[in-house]
Amino acid sequence: MTLPATKPSKRKIQTKAERRAETTEQILDAAEFLFSRHGFYGVTLKDVAKKVGVHHTLLNYYFADKQSLFDEVFARRAKVANKVRMEALDAYEATLDGPPTVEGALHAFLDTNLDLYDQGDQGWHYAGTLAAAVSNTPEWGAELFDEWFDPIVLRLIDLLKRAMPECPEEDVFWGYHFVSGSLMLTLARTGRIDKLSNGLCKADDFDAIKARMVDFMAAGFRAACRDKSARST
Repeated sequence: MTLPATKPSKRKIQTKAERRAETTEQILDAAEFLFSRHGFYGVTLKDVAKKVGVHHTLLNYYFADKQSLFDEVFARRAKVANKVRMEALDAYEATLDGPPTVEGALHAFLDTNLDLYDQGDQGWHYAGTLAAAVSNTPEWGAELFDEWFDPIVLRLIDLLKRAMPECPEEDVFWGYHFVSGSLMLTLARTGRIDKLSNGLCKADDFDAIKARMVDFMAAGFRAACRDKSARST
């Protein structure tokens, strides 16, 4: 029996806008990887073009210069990270039947962020390393973090103030400072703890980190916020 001839499948023809969007994502992915490994000053547009497999002049069609490319690389992940953390904080606050707790606020702020950078695609791993590097760049890192993350951080601090109304405001801010440092070191995945512990602890074991970080930080907040006179006796 002769089978009826099948019609060749038609490949969808991309529009100009779709091609541009796809190429933009390829450029951002390549730049994200390179910036995460070599920093802003260690990467050129030619390096990015080579990684993508295109002529470097094409990048000028998509991005005015390296700074605009870097800004878009950072913004792409920051938008998503802010959205999921704000949603988590909203969801936590909606469950409250009384004041928030230190642990509850920190879990909402930290766990969702750790899940995103751990369970997302490989690009999120590079983005975490890049964020950690930017946070430790004195020249302009703070300005970039101010621009993107101040609203979400201040939302967390508001919850912590309500959880510890007796705590001096300065100690709440210092507490966040220490939380931020721990989070950035975690996202950097340097592997230092692997070597120090002879493999007992692993920098990319985010489940182990989640199981410990909030308890550690909450205890630190409470210790720092005890009455000053009580601590001095």
